[in-house]
Amino acid sequence: MKLPYQTDSGIGTRANFGVIVLETDETLEYEFRQIFSGDGIALYVSRIPMVAEVRPDTLAQMLQHIPGSARLLPPALSLDAIGFGCTSAATVIGPEKVATAIHTVCGDAKTSNPLSAIIAAGQALGARKLGFVTPYVAEVSAQMRDRLQDAGFDIAAFGSFEEGRDPVVARITPASILAGIEAVAAAAPSDAIVVSCTNLRCLDIIAEAEARTGVPVITSNQALAWHMLQLAGIEVTASKFGRLFGQSKEPKRFGVAS
Repeated sequence: MKLPYQTDSGIGTRANFGVIVLETDETLEYEFRQIFSGDGIALYVSRIPMVAEVRPDTLAQMLQHIPGSARLLPPALSLDAIGFGCTSAATVIGPEKVATAIHTVCGDAKTSNPLSAIIAAGQALGARKLGFVTPYVAEVSAQMRDRLQDAGFDIAAFGSFEEGRDPVVARITPASILAGIEAVAAAAPSDAIVVSCTNLRCLDIIAEAEARTGVPVITSNQALAWHMLQLAGIEVTASKFGRLFGQSKEPKRFGVAS
């Protein structure tokens, strides 16, 4: 017996999003599912090969795999935005090259990455002096500091867990991250605190960190999700995700591809 059926517009009646996540990342999907939880918003995830050790050379190797990972996103959909979910790799490879690699498969899709998103978020919040928290080894942290300074920000204070193994980064406790934010905030006055790395579990402590420090907190996953929503023209207001989600300004690009 052949059964009759009807079709509709699918899950993403408001927007369809794709994100490329490191195979070693244990955090981004958990945090993105909370932010992209609205009716009619669909999120599709693809993974990209990555070894456990986070170094400039291992990060740079991901460029060759970006097209293949983008190709595994649902081809029948016209995605409203595609995110590349690695802050340190976007820094080492360069946002422009990341976007170009995605476009080899996905044409003119709007794209973002955590570095571009953090820069856009800092602008939307009117921040110039940043406190900066990372889990990275010194060489990777230095490259991201340089990128932020090139974009017009001053780094007022900096702290790192100096951990190069991504599976260990995923196990750093939210309490430790909160303590690190407070330590950096206390070291020097800043307009906002940036917490870099998609594998750090930050989303559930952003509101508390902002209350303790008195300044906005920008994290990799939070900023990337916000920027992708902005690119798609979707506004999500939720104080638990931080002051950034109370901003309605169109993010400026600072000359960085997005």
